[in-house]
Amino acid sequence: MARLPRFIIPGHPQHIIIRGNNREAIFYATEDYQFYLTKLRDACKKHDCELHAYVLMTNHVHLLITPNSENGISKAIQMLGRYYVQYFNYSYKRTGTLWEGRYKASLIDSSSYLLTCYRYIELNPVRAGMVEHPSDYPWSSYCFNALGRTDHLTVPHAEYLSLGNTEYNRQQVYRALFKNHLNEKTLNDIRSATNKAWVLGSDYFKEQIAEKINRAVSPESCGGDRCSEKYLREKGNSRV
Repeated sequence: MARLPRFIIPGHPQHIIIRGNNREAIFYATEDYQFYLTKLRDACKKHDCELHAYVLMTNHVHLLITPNSENGISKAIQMLGRYYVQYFNYSYKRTGTLWEGRYKASLIDSSSYLLTCYRYIELNPVRAGMVEHPSDYPWSSYCFNALGRTDHLTVPHAEYLSLGNTEYNRQQVYRALFKNHLNEKTLNDIRSATNKAWVLGSDYFKEQIAEKINRAVSPESCGGDRCSEKYLREKGNSRV
């Protein structure tokens, strides 16, 4: 089956997942995480992408990025991957691929799902049982977004900036969003949209995007009333 083209709309954020081949580890030491983040910053700067949230897990990475050009994300990920594979293979005396095929991506409806996606990304270590609170995990954007730690990497999105008039107020409101975990439906919606390259957003947002790019933005509903007169009539006509 031919692969569907990704949704590429400058100015619209995307949730990105990059996995290690066969779900194997892509980070072993502190230096690995640091090198990856350095090259991530360089790639985003060179290809005009804004990184809003991230988490580096042991065998995969989540990124929330807004591209400012049509090929910004793909070029940034390609550059990042190339540098990191060279570093990783040299450091651990290995050869061959490191990544599990293409990166996964989903276009995000800023007004409905952006801050939810922030939380989904930064709560990954908590859901994985690695830490009790996102502030305990050193390789995510939580401490920047919630606590104001400088990282020279993360750029606040407009939806984040709308949380308050000052940095302190924004961080306070942002921390409050993490008092409750995401429900299963929300988790499944985000995972499904990203893994299957659909749009994550309201029905209105999906309609807008579908009209703009002229392709399906979510899976079509299946099933239906197979006993209806219309169905039987159409089925009979198809055999003529």
